[in-house]
Amino acid sequence: MHRVIEAGDDVIALEVSGKITGADLDAMMDRLDQAMAHHEKIHIFVETRGIDGIELTGLPGYVARAMPLFGKLTRFGRVAVVADQTWVRIGTRVESAVLPFISYKTFEPAQREEALAWVKGAPSAA
Repeated sequence: MHRVIEAGDDVIALEVSGKITGADLDAMMDRLDQAMAHHEKIHIFVETRGIDGIELTGLPGYVARAMPLFGKLTRFGRVAVVADQTWVRIGTRVESAVLPFISYKTFEPAQREEALAWVKGAPSAA
């Protein structure tokens, strides 16, 4: 399941929980396509809660839509992932290592507001 969080035109902000379906993946890709059509650089905020898995029937269509994004990786700016599960934070760190030119940060659930502020480009409170 996913829910859109309003965060500005150049920020795609989502809450994802439970089982991720093909319809969820399609909606996320539609939102991404829309943002990329209007902005040269986009930022991503994802808050995950208790991810149970991904519906396998939706993966082929998602992969087909996601592949062209490899040619547009320079259009991604800040990516913040707030996760209550350690494996999601570790996976995000691995992805960050593979894509070092995209600015990734992982956060614990208690840091949610800090993460959202960071992805929106707010100056650090430190």
